[in-house]
Amino acid sequence: MKKRLATYFGLSLVGMGVISTGCMVGPDYSRPETAAETSGSFVHAGPHRQDVNDVNDIDRWWEQFGDPITALLVREALENNYDLKAAAARVMQAEAALAEAHGRRWPDVSYALGRDRSKVSFDLGDFAGGGRLSFISETWSQNLSVAYILDVFGKLKRAERAAWADVLGSRASKQVLTNAMIASVISARTNIATIQRQLALAKANTESLQKTLEIVERRYELGLVGPVDTRLAREQLAASKAGEPAIELSLIQARHALDVLLARPPGSSKDLPETLNDLPNLEPVPIGIPASLLDRRPDVKAAELALRSANEMIGVSIAQLYPDLTLTGSYGASANRWRDIWEHFSETYSLTMGLAQPIFRGGQIRAQIIAAKARYAELAANYNSTVLTAMKEVEDALAGEQALQTQLRHVQQRLTEAKAAEELSRQRYQQGITGILTVLVSERSRRAAEEQLTLLKGQIWTTRVNLYLALGGDWNSQEKTEDGRQMTDDRGQRTDVRGRTADVGPLPTS
Repeated sequence: MKKRLATYFGLSLVGMGVISTGCMVGPDYSRPETAAETSGSFVHAGPHRQDVNDVNDIDRWWEQFGDPITALLVREALENNYDLKAAAARVMQAEAALAEAHGRRWPDVSYALGRDRSKVSFDLGDFAGGGRLSFISETWSQNLSVAYILDVFGKLKRAERAAWADVLGSRASKQVLTNAMIASVISARTNIATIQRQLALAKANTESLQKTLEIVERRYELGLVGPVDTRLAREQLAASKAGEPAIELSLIQARHALDVLLARPPGSSKDLPETLNDLPNLEPVPIGIPASLLDRRPDVKAAELALRSANEMIGVSIAQLYPDLTLTGSYGASANRWRDIWEHFSETYSLTMGLAQPIFRGGQIRAQIIAAKARYAELAANYNSTVLTAMKEVEDALAGEQALQTQLRHVQQRLTEAKAAEELSRQRYQQGITGILTVLVSERSRRAAEEQLTLLKGQIWTTRVNLYLALGGDWNSQEKTEDGRQMTDDRGQRTDVRGRTADVGPLPTS
């Protein structure tokens, strides 16, 4: 028995050697040239152009905003958000598919133990005195079988490599969602702070208009102004009070949106502190070259990994044109009694090598190859489109922030002048030099400048979030997973989407 097993496993090793010398059919992957690689720099990068791959100290990009409230909200969202949990589950599905694809490259080993008891009855007729004769037989058997597909043309290997690319793609897609979730939380936080500031300004304006009305009414009682001034002052006060409920409703809805991002029941959160005016000014962002987006933006990486998976599937389709070589071996025993199946005289064994070559399938395999190549062409176009979109988003964010910063300086100057004009108009009105319309116009201008300034601050923060998002979020020189560890393959090697370490080594099997 031991000799038989040794012979069998020796043949298995020979078969594995055949695999190692086999060839993989199909095209090798190479990254398509994109606009990012032919473009030298971003047009709106400004004087702060820098290769972001040289930046080693910028991690956890949401903390670069310097707001502890924002950092706490982002942490809670990353821990509790249901969309992120669903994305994590999709990653697990891809990893399970990879383990399944890897398992197909190993021998299929099974063991069977059986007992068969049967009774057969014969009618002897006139032979030997006639009558019926019954036989009862009992058979015990055990069998250990091994089936192994010799992947000579690389069909299984390419399928595993495609599955590995799918795993990396699912991780990159999860990072896309993570960055988007972080951006949504920061934007929601900024939106709430902006609305809170708007509400505070509206209430302050109401108080200011109330004081203006009191001044007008005193002057009216003294006969210094007519009833029109009183009516106009009352109308402005009523308009200010009417605007407050709409702002309060917007604030409630913004808080509900943040609660959903944090996986809280809507309306259960406490009010956030009004810290928008206290947030520090944003420092200039170091901007790298467009080509760096190819390895840093998770959506670009996901698009390329999908392309790479499609390239491997072309090889899988082509390999179906070639024969499948299968090595099957079994060793066991069969006897009428239980104790006899453990004796050497009851042993059974077989060793089979099968070759299956498709001859005619009505053009199905050729059609599958054409479809696989067309799928690759589709994903190549999508990849180039994704790169262009990424470059556009960076340029939009850069240009937008520059324009908003310029606008902010002018609005700050406008607010300074509006406050001075309002104060002067009040003084001149009390002196009887100007009318109430001048005072109301100056108050309206000051309110408009304050509201515009508040909105601009929120827009600048939102634009900065978009810039971080467009640049890929986390700018470490090494790609990291959500727990901060460098993403490696199963052999501990750095994952390279260009395919330099594409040959996936042994994975743990269950």
